[in-house]
Amino acid sequence: MSMNDHSNTVENLQRRVTKLTRITEISAALNSQLKLKPLLGLIMEAAVEIVDSDAASVLLWDNKTGELRFAATTTGEMTDSLLGIAVPLEGSIAGTILRENRTVLVNDVLADRRHYGGVDKATDFHTKSVLGVPMRVRNRVIGVLEAVNKHHLPWTGDDENLLSILAAQAAVALESAQLVAALEKANEELSRVDKLKSDFIAIASHELRTPLGVILGYSSFLQDTLDDEAREHASKVVESALQLRGIIEDLTNLRYMEQNQSKLTLTSRGLADFLSEIVHDALALTEAKRHHLQYVPPFSNLVVAIDHPRFTMAFTNILNNAIRFTPEGGRIVIQTRLQGLDHIWIMVSDTGIGLKRENLERIFDRFYQVEDHMTRTQGGLGVGLSIARAVIEAHGGRIWATSAGLNQGTTITVALPLERPQTPG
Repeated sequence: MSMNDHSNTVENLQRRVTKLTRITEISAALNSQLKLKPLLGLIMEAAVEIVDSDAASVLLWDNKTGELRFAATTTGEMTDSLLGIAVPLEGSIAGTILRENRTVLVNDVLADRRHYGGVDKATDFHTKSVLGVPMRVRNRVIGVLEAVNKHHLPWTGDDENLLSILAAQAAVALESAQLVAALEKANEELSRVDKLKSDFIAIASHELRTPLGVILGYSSFLQDTLDDEAREHASKVVESALQLRGIIEDLTNLRYMEQNQSKLTLTSRGLADFLSEIVHDALALTEAKRHHLQYVPPFSNLVVAIDHPRFTMAFTNILNNAIRFTPEGGRIVIQTRLQGLDHIWIMVSDTGIGLKRENLERIFDRFYQVEDHMTRTQGGLGVGLSIARAVIEAHGGRIWATSAGLNQGTTITVALPLERPQTPG
């Protein structure tokens, strides 16, 4: 081998090493980009660089339409009209690459009858030569990467190898970007549907409150003016209206099912005072059902940081649940226990219908009802405890249920951090 040949060999090897190094750098850039449009730009810029060509294009297979379409190109301005162009699978270079899952090198497209001139017309570009390789993901061809108009023909085996390596990396990156785009679209749709649901609930609840208020007002008035038999009928109307009001309140409170700490407005509250308020507000309901409600105040002035309206709603839901599922004449006890130096346990125990072991966690699921929906005797949507759990967990607390079994009563325990931990002795 002459010195000149040896020098050329070394230069060729150096060029190959340089290009392979560049592909490694490009691979890192591709894997870090999850937005489809910038990713397509990176792929085409890389293709032009590593095979020394004028332009590049990416064509992707559309599973919905069964067509091979241009996703991006540097052969001209990427207009909406170009995005609408479908390249025929029969009678085109890109179609041959996709259909036969192989590389195609064309040094003179004028001499190749497979050249499809529709894109040249749309972009005012003149294609002279093409190197196209399939883009595969797990042995599935998802598209075609083309380099167009090599500066120094002919296309070489090195060009083919380098572009094939780039296409393999690009295919994986493109699939990831498409999955991310699909996920973002799905999340946007879910957000839109969730907003529609929230708007509907808010409007429906508002519209129902006005006629319900009229029904309650007139039926309560009639109770005081009618004879005994008619008064009994009016009482049924009031009872049903109150039940409907509870359902409306549940609907209104559905938005609290998704809570996080950033949505809370925390203030310092004495736990004893807070629980006393809850007990006082519940007295009318417990007396109506002839329940014995016992409240054991905390042994010291413990302080908690709570969002007062939301935590009041959460704890009221827990207490109402105990009242609802405890037969007349039953007993309900509210008491507290200091757990360590920085947590307080608040326990609501009842002598009600109790729970099977498998239902101890399920009662906190959305819309779950212990009773069968066809035979249940208690009303409500089954959202009270799930709302309570969301609010309590947003406060950094926990909630759980214990029961000895059916007809053995239930205890709901709320563990809540204290704002000022207790000091020993």
